[in-house]
Amino acid sequence: MPVYSLIIINKAGGLVYQREFQPGLLKLSTNDYLVLAGTFHGIHAITRSITPKIPNITLPSNPSSTPTPSSATHASSVSTTTVLSPSSTSASTPQSSTPTPTTNRPASSSHLSASTSSYPNPSLPVTGLETLETEKFRLTCFQTLTGTKFLLFTDPAMPNIDGVMKTVYELYADYVMKNPFYQMEMPVRCEGFDRGLGGFLRGRA
Repeated sequence: MPVYSLIIINKAGGLVYQREFQPGLLKLSTNDYLVLAGTFHGIHAITRSITPKIPNITLPSNPSSTPTPSSATHASSVSTTTVLSPSSTSASTPQSSTPTPTTNRPASSSHLSASTSSYPNPSLPVTGLETLETEKFRLTCFQTLTGTKFLLFTDPAMPNIDGVMKTVYELYADYVMKNPFYQMEMPVRCEGFDRGLGGFLRGRA
């Protein structure tokens, strides 16, 4: 189950690394890879922004706003008694002679704000397109917290892709991010990174 190719895209959508490890995909030119990087960056941003939010409809904190049938009946009788009482005419605040019925209606969408909505799994960060699978290959995307994207082209039946991607990221962190001569968001040119990737990914054919 081979790994065909690896592409690394910086947070601005620029191609900073591309390498093929096993034959199986059609050859692309350098310009094609640049277009691929920019196109995927845009699609990933769009799919991330359209992630739906699920409204969280919670019961009101004030128990008097949602009375039970028995309490509603009691409140109605008390209100009627108060209106008919002689002392009510001398009160500073006038009261209506007709009690207003209270209904328990669900919150409308106009009262829902961003704070009352959450993503399908609030414990996970919002992500965009993560997997694209065809009959000939599978594209897996991993995005770091800084916005760097790793695109791994593999065989569709390849198992444990998450473990492979984790090792690729660890190699990137060890050989690229710890390199004092590497400039952020610039093309990756590191012999140690190339050797580490070659030994790991080519051995998975």
